Amino acid sequence: MSLLELDGVKVHFPVKKGVLFDRTVGHVYAVDGVSLSVEAGQTYGLVGESGCGKTTLGRAILRLVDITEGDVVLDGTNLAELPGEEMRGMRRRLQMVFQDPLGSLDPRQNIESILSEGMAAHGIGADREERRTRIREILAKVGLPTGALSRYPHEFSGGQRQRIGIARALVLEPDVIICDEPVSALDVSIQAQVINLLEELQEQMGLTYVVIAHDLAVVRHISDVIGVMYLGGLVEEGPSDTLYAEPLHPYTKALMSAVPIPDPEVEDTRERILLTGDLPSPSKPPTGCRFHTRCPWKQDTLCATERPELKDAGNGHKVACHYAAEIAAGTVRQTVPGAVRPPEAETAPAEVPAPAKPADDGRTADPGGRAGRAAEPGKTAEPGGTSGTGGTGGESAESAETAQGGGTAGTGTTPEAGGTPEAGDAVQAGESPDAGDAVQADEAADADEATDAGEAPKTGEAPKAVEAAETVEAAEAAESAVTKD
Repeated sequence: MSLLELDGVKVHFPVKKGVLFDRTVGHVYAVDGVSLSVEAGQTYGLVGESGCGKTTLGRAILRLVDITEGDVVLDGTNLAELPGEEMRGMRRRLQMVFQDPLGSLDPRQNIESILSEGMAAHGIGADREERRTRIREILAKVGLPTGALSRYPHEFSGGQRQRIGIARALVLEPDVIICDEPVSALDVSIQAQVINLLEELQEQMGLTYVVIAHDLAVVRHISDVIGVMYLGGLVEEGPSDTLYAEPLHPYTKALMSAVPIPDPEVEDTRERILLTGDLPSPSKPPTGCRFHTRCPWKQDTLCATERPELKDAGNGHKVACHYAAEIAAGTVRQTVPGAVRPPEAETAPAEVPAPAKPADDGRTADPGGRAGRAAEPGKTAEPGGTSGTGGTGGESAESAETAQGGGTAGTGTTPEAGGTPEAGDAVQAGESPDAGDAVQADEAADADEATDAGEAPKTGEAPKAVEAAETVEAAEAAESAVTKD
C-alpha cells in the first residue's frame, strides 16, 4: 500500500457576485479530479504551466485549502474526513516547504523561536533545553551554524532562509514533505546546493517528497516519478527516465521540446512542437479533453466531447489521451499546420548576398586616390588636370565634359586599394558637384592652356589662373592701344 494516495481530488473555488445576497455565479476549477499515489521514500514530481493547479493540489494534501471532493489518504487515514483537531495532529506527519522563504518566516521571531514553535505545539521535547538540542542537530544537517539561532530572517541570504524553512519542516520528523517550488526563488548556484541537501536528507532520514516545480531539469534530477498537470488534471504520469525519453501526451511532448539541449547540432535539428493560444481560463475550461484547443493532433471525434481518463500505457506509464498510441505510431494526421516542425523542416539561416561588383565603364583611379578618366580614342589625357575642390585629376581633351577632380566618381570607378565605392561616392572629399561646376570646369580648362605644358596649378588655384589670364589679356590690349597712338 502507498504511503500517500489521492483519489479524484477536486478543489473548486466559488465565484460570488452581489453586495447584499453574495450569490455564487460560477466556480474556478483549480483542481479537477486528480488521482495519484506516492510510495514511501519516493520523490514524486509535479510539473506544468503556471496556473495549472500544482500549488493548490499541494495545499489540498495538507488541507490548507478545503477539498471540494475526493480523498487524501495518508498511511490508511483519510485526511479529507478528519475533523479540525485530529487534522492538526496529523500535520506533524505532513509538512511543507514554501516557495518564498522570506514570506514564510515571521520577521518578528528569531530562528530559535521559529523552529521551536512547532515542536512546542506538537509536544516534542520535554523542555526548552531538549528542544534546543534537537534544533541544533537539525541546523547541522541543513548546513547552518548554531549561532544562527539568535538571528532574524532578514539577516540571512535567500539560500540560508530556504534552509531554515527546510529545518522547520524537519524538526517535526514528518513522513511526507511537500516542496512547493523549493529553488525557484534562488540563484542557480544555490539551487544545486538545496537540491543536493534535499537528496542527502532523504537518504539519511527516509523522507518522502512531493516536489512541485516548473523547471523540468530540476524535476528530472530529483524525482523518481513525474506527473504532468494541465488545467487542473493529470495528463501523463510515469517514471522519470521513461517519461523524458518517450513522452506520450501531446502536451508533454511540447514541454520536452522546449527544454534546451546543450549540443548545438541536436538542438538545431530536433523536433519542435509549437502550441497555439494561451492556457484557457480554469473558470471556463473547454469541454472534452482540456488540451484539445491547443493540440496539434486534435481530431473531430472524441477530443471535444469526451474527457479522456488516465490509462495505463505499460511499464508504469499512464496517459490521458484518446489517440496517444496513434500519435506515437504516426498514424494520426497533424491538424494544425506548422505546429510540429520535424528535423528535416529545419532550414539554415538565409545568407546575405555579397555586394555586386560595379561595371567597368573605362574609368580608373590614380595611385593615391586621384580620380581620372580614360582618354577618348585619339586623344591624350593630361596627367595633371585642375581640381575644383581639392583633388588633382586627369581629364579629357574636351574641356566641356571635364569633371572636377574632387567631384564624384561614377559607377564604374575602381579604386586600387580602398575597396569599391558606391555610385556617387566622392573619391577624396565626399563632395558632389553642383549645377555650376560645369562652367567652372570650362574655366579650369582655359587656365590649363595658359599654364606651361605638364604644369598643373595647385589645389584651389583654378579661379586665380582665370584671373591671371584675364589680367594678361587686359595688359596686352592696353599696350596695343598705346602702340597705335
